[in-house]
Amino acid sequence: MTQPGGFNDPFELLPELIVPADQAGKPIGFSFDIHAPRRETPLTAVVQLTDGQVARDITSRHILDGLNQQIGILCLSRAPNSILMWSHYADQYQGAVIAFDVDHEFFAGQIEVEYVEERPKKHIDSYKPEPVPLAELCAKSMEWQYEREVRIVRSLQDCKKTEKTDTRGFPVFTADIPQEAIVSVALGERTPVPQQQEIYQLVKDTKIGLTLSAVDNAGYGFRQEVILYPGDLRNPTLSPRTAHIFLGTSGVLAELARSMIDHHPMSPIVNKTV
Repeated sequence: MTQPGGFNDPFELLPELIVPADQAGKPIGFSFDIHAPRRETPLTAVVQLTDGQVARDITSRHILDGLNQQIGILCLSRAPNSILMWSHYADQYQGAVIAFDVDHEFFAGQIEVEYVEERPKKHIDSYKPEPVPLAELCAKSMEWQYEREVRIVRSLQDCKKTEKTDTRGFPVFTADIPQEAIVSVALGERTPVPQQQEIYQLVKDTKIGLTLSAVDNAGYGFRQEVILYPGDLRNPTLSPRTAHIFLGTSGVLAELARSMIDHHPMSPIVNKTV
């Protein structure tokens, strides 16, 4: 659960604020509601400066400093097949994509990130009455639109503080996601075989589905080779692409996997990752 200041975008939760000139640069305290939806005022609404007011983001920086001490954010995506997302966030296709049940109570209070052409400009009076819906600060440049981001915000008081710090020096906080909230895991095109086998062992006795991604035969997309279907139907599915996952098992599965790897004509080709 990452503090906003630990994100890779320095504009996170940092709108430009219009404040009275005599308050410019001074800390101003506000309370935020991490579950409330946005109010109806659109981010594109024109905000006018009047006499005695200035446009500054210094006040926003003070507010952000406070939020860094109070909240952590879990960033999720609605784009499981995004080429950029796989490259940037899944270790260049060596990692995995986890699909969650969005209706599970753990994911209550989902915030859809808004993508805008210009940096939001807000009047300080729009932060009244309090508490302010935190969702109204979740806006990013259109350049991030490919992420199709959804956020879960939690108080750091409800998270576990670890002994680690991130690359920017923030303490790392975590939260346990219930197993029943996980629907499936999609391994990447380049996920190393030992990790494929390890993950299979972790999920085989659960209801979590498991697939292995492969560059599709046509277009910029992926096909998913099913290993385990999600739910109660747990019979493993073998193919030339997935057979090596079962080499570390015993019994019929291991024998079938070994035979498929040794004799299937497609085995040497489909397991040559790109």
